[in-house]
Amino acid sequence: MSKVILGKTGIESDKNAFGALPIQRISKESAAKLLRKAAASGISYFDTARSYTDSEEKIGYALSGIRKSLAIATKTPAQNAADFWNDLETSLRLLKTDYIDVCQFHNPAFLPRPGDESGLYDAMLEAKAQGKIRHIGISNHRLNIAFEAVNSGLYETLQFPFSFLSGEKEHELVRLCKEKGVGFIAMKALSGGLITNSAAAYAWMSQFENVLPIWGIQRENELDEFLSYMKNPPVYAGELKAAVEKDRAELAGNFCRGCGYCLPCPAGIKINDCARISQLIRRAPSQGFLEESFQTEMSKIYNCINCGHCRRHCPYGLDTPELLRLNLKDYEEILAGKRI
Repeated sequence: MSKVILGKTGIESDKNAFGALPIQRISKESAAKLLRKAAASGISYFDTARSYTDSEEKIGYALSGIRKSLAIATKTPAQNAADFWNDLETSLRLLKTDYIDVCQFHNPAFLPRPGDESGLYDAMLEAKAQGKIRHIGISNHRLNIAFEAVNSGLYETLQFPFSFLSGEKEHELVRLCKEKGVGFIAMKALSGGLITNSAAAYAWMSQFENVLPIWGIQRENELDEFLSYMKNPPVYAGELKAAVEKDRAELAGNFCRGCGYCLPCPAGIKINDCARISQLIRRAPSQGFLEESFQTEMSKIYNCINCGHCRRHCPYGLDTPELLRLNLKDYEEILAGKRI
């Protein structure tokens, strides 16, 4: 098995970490079955967030009996100390635990620091002193915040999007984390569903000894894929390397990652799907995207009021309105049979 030491935290995990955002979409018992199977099969790091509706509750329900053998990470979107404490106590109650292994600030637009007006970092330090959290981390989608966090020396882990579609800046960030002893947790290792070859993604990720990828899991067959890689790790060579290079040629560049930070849209556009439909329709089962209900969603792009909200809130600096227009044009040509 390929193991990762998460920076100075000392937490050791297989290259498979369980991303618990998708279990919001399934029943409590179905989630419990997945979580228990994952833990019984050697997955020991589970990532969730206060913002993931009932994800924490499902983890607590499924795993509280074996909690001591696991590392559980969660996140708080709190903007002030009072909300931080409320989130922390709620997380502890739902997870049925008296401590969080890695507690992370969830994509803040600024870097919490000791003594700042928010009081967030000071609250996190107090929670650590009380034994309610063991390690302080941060998740983000903004490169400037990520670099600032790693260089600050204040954070033990960074969670950031990283996949074989990532650019040189993201690679630089991974190298900096290794140099500084900051654990790097890779979210969106399948790039929000654009990467469909999980073996290629896993093999590519295995090159980075300091990176712990989180795989979002909702179905048992998805879990079984990643469990099989623990027993027989795919090698980054031959067909898998060629698959990565092909995907890079088709997908790398200015594409929507589907993170959703541009939402809500005043015109009701489902931006995180509509701005990347050109990629999705060629890589996922396309029938649902061609049905009348989704055609209605795409037609909402005509109602764009050019308010700039999506552009201002995109952590990747994309010209989202232009992406929407290009994807609508492509989509209409696909419907007319002119493209595929």
